[in-house]
Amino acid sequence: MRYVALGLLAASSAFAAPAMAQDVNPNFTGPRVGVVAGYDAVRPGSSEDSDIDGDDQTVDGFLYGVDVGYDFAVSGAVLGLEAELTDSTGKTKTDTRDPNYFGYGRVAPGRDIYVGVRAGILATPQTLVYAKAGYTNAKLNVQGVNGDVDLDRNYELDGYRVGAGVEQSIGTNTYAKLEYRYSNYSSADFRFDGNTTDSFDVDTDRHQVLVGVGMRF
Repeated sequence: MRYVALGLLAASSAFAAPAMAQDVNPNFTGPRVGVVAGYDAVRPGSSEDSDIDGDDQTVDGFLYGVDVGYDFAVSGAVLGLEAELTDSTGKTKTDTRDPNYFGYGRVAPGRDIYVGVRAGILATPQTLVYAKAGYTNAKLNVQGVNGDVDLDRNYELDGYRVGAGVEQSIGTNTYAKLEYRYSNYSSADFRFDGNTTDSFDVDTDRHQVLVGVGMRF
């Protein structure tokens, strides 16, 4: 009887080890690359930017870009490093009543660079729920009075980003995700013909909802 008990204990240990190793689906670990697209909304805050009536309105646009990352398993959780490059189709409308429209003048959101980390847990073996945080640097391209974008003149903003999302594993190396992010930019400088002003304080908010698809290697 003692040998039977020992045998059962050894067998249970042998099954328990693989079970623990499978807490994190390997489909959620390793390097990844993907594309993202969705809704982008930029607007000035109220602590530093203009509060003139008509300024504080959202500049809506279509977000699109690429992202890369590397995820690994730690004690049943998924931790990862990630980077993203996106652009937006958003553009302010001409408002002749106020030259300080939007708090920056007439602008169009430009490229946005993000680097950060994320952490998540598996809601199901194929579904990852995660939160993220990191640094973001964005451009606001200055527009002429006719609405054309002048890429030689822009504001460059620095800030932070936080967000949350759900990622679904599809097969062994493909995934899809749905994500919400909030960014706040607190520092900016103005760049014109290679010259850069000293940094100044701003309070600019950005809300984004996107979907993404990608592959792991």
